[in-house]
Amino acid sequence: MPKYEPVLLKNILTPGYAGDLAAYERAGGYQAIRKVLKEYQPEQVIDLVKRSGLRGRGGAGFPTGTKWSFIPKDPSVPKYLCVNADESEPGTFKDRELIERDPHQMIEGTLIAAYAIGAKVAYIYIRGEFTLGAKVLARALDEARAKGYIGTNVCGSGREIQVWLHRGAGAYICGEETALIESIEGKRGLPRAKPPFPAINGLYQRPTVVNNVETLGNLPHIINRGVEWYTSLGTAKSPGTRIFSVSGHVNRPGNYEVPLGIPLRELIEEHAGGVRNGHRIKAIIPGGASAAFFTPEHLDVKLDFESVAQAGSMLGSGGVTIMDETTCMVWAAYNLMGFFHHESCGKCTPCREGSGWLHTILGRIEHGEGRAEDLAQLEHLCGNIAGKTVCAFGDAEVAPVLSTLKHFREEYEAHIREKRCPMGERVLAHAGH
Repeated sequence: MPKYEPVLLKNILTPGYAGDLAAYERAGGYQAIRKVLKEYQPEQVIDLVKRSGLRGRGGAGFPTGTKWSFIPKDPSVPKYLCVNADESEPGTFKDRELIERDPHQMIEGTLIAAYAIGAKVAYIYIRGEFTLGAKVLARALDEARAKGYIGTNVCGSGREIQVWLHRGAGAYICGEETALIESIEGKRGLPRAKPPFPAINGLYQRPTVVNNVETLGNLPHIINRGVEWYTSLGTAKSPGTRIFSVSGHVNRPGNYEVPLGIPLRELIEEHAGGVRNGHRIKAIIPGGASAAFFTPEHLDVKLDFESVAQAGSMLGSGGVTIMDETTCMVWAAYNLMGFFHHESCGKCTPCREGSGWLHTILGRIEHGEGRAEDLAQLEHLCGNIAGKTVCAFGDAEVAPVLSTLKHFREEYEAHIREKRCPMGERVLAHAGH
């Protein structure tokens, strides 16, 4: 029995729930879009979502209703909604579960969002590797079209909303909204410089909103149960629930939906079953691989947007990775930088070249070939990447390096001094060094 009432995961946690249209309707599905079409003007939906305080669940945490309000109201201008189902942040797997096991919840949220911003066309951009998710979504979209939830006359309202599935090719950068838009347009997925922002110049140079899967999944519940109910969950500035993907050295890894604002300690010890084999926690990534590391000193930090940021990291994608005392933090930073270097799109020199140099130096230290000046060089490189790229990828890739240097500097120094990995299992000192 979950400690908190599940909202987005409620259907998934119901024994025997099949996830098809019939099951979703039996669970109360598609009542919210019917209510919206019958009782609300688009601007009323935007106002309702603004008052709910719903914030984007993809990483930035931007207020959803405010984002919608930037879309021009001129009905003669085509507008688009793009659903970000790319979910490429390592350690994050909540959207994937929502798509594969309860696709109609997100589709209903997509219809509500499209209606609110005046979009007749929505694209669901799904990561190329999510083969099962793409199949499930394609089938669900067919079901929704056949039942009149998608098409030229949604629920008999005379409104047209078309929803199409677009499969990506599996690039991390395509989780960034402008790179996602470029990819849908058939171009290489590279981020655009902002401004102009997608709300003015997005897909096909038209006003566009990009929303995350979990964000959209909240909408039917806000419509059905009201703003007062929604704001009673979470904190004043971070209302609602959040699905945290917990992975790493815990006894029960998985997705856990809890009200925003619970302590990190509760998520790890009560919901995820604590650290495996009785070990102690050494490091925690609180919001996906691009979030700065926490240490055991941060276990009482509340899991909401403001508290995590105030403590020096970010809630990000909701991916919480636990590393116990057997983990070498230089190896952890080296491993993460290998991912970021591989996934750098190459558009900006500081990111393209800097990530490679960071990976090289981290590898040198981890392999027992580090030099005394390497730590200063790492910090110098990070300072020339963060804030100097078109998108936030540069900031993301330096976070693991800077935070491990801040919290675990003695491990770096020990690697350089002893010319080996002190953790024992990965002693890679090279002969002659």
